[in-house]
Amino acid sequence: MSASEASFERPVHITVDGRPLTGVSGQSIAGVMMAAGIRSWRSTARTDAPRGIFCGIGVCFDCLVSVDGVRDVRACQRRAREGDVVDLQHDGRAVESPGDGGGCR
Repeated sequence: MSASEASFERPVHITVDGRPLTGVSGQSIAGVMMAAGIRSWRSTARTDAPRGIFCGIGVCFDCLVSVDGVRDVRACQRRAREGDVVDLQHDGRAVESPGDGGGCR
């Protein structure tokens, strides 16, 4: 096994809304949450519609979370780091795509 393969097998422990989750090194926050069965982690400001991962490449802003107190972090782009504290954004203050209440079309 190469050194790079071994790094992906190391566990990473994060907390999501107070719930401890374990992922693997190199995995995105969205990946850790989806593996734990969490499919929605914010609501749109206008319609309160549930949002989670949509595009998976950082374009649509549907996967926004707060990480270690920093709001509007794209969970699909941010790699989980040991000890991250992730808070879900259900307060309607998240960045929205223009004119559609959130998400790509």
